[in-house]
Amino acid sequence: MSDDNQILIPPSFFAVYTDARQRLREPIGVVRERYEICEDLASHLVGHAQIQHHTEVPVESEILTRIRAGLAVPEAGLQPAEADWVVQRLAELLGWPGPEPVPSED
Repeated sequence: MSDDNQILIPPSFFAVYTDARQRLREPIGVVRERYEICEDLASHLVGHAQIQHHTEVPVESEILTRIRAGLAVPEAGLQPAEADWVVQRLAELLGWPGPEPVPSED
């Protein structure tokens, strides 16, 4: 069975779904689906972040922190590593410095 999908998943997103031995923890179809969701979400958040930057919160890192907090709630439907990836991708799309890493709860 060939995989004719044209979507290229970046290594940074594969890292969200790989174990210590660099093996995927989920089937590639699931990873591809989650990537599309996360990439779309980051793209949709660009406008929101720009409005926040120009009207309410002039500090880019604060905007990213607030968005990350919003994505961290269970109702957002994202795993913590996915939420981190979305915020990092959002920063890339905006040309802003990336957010500080969120300490793990382990």
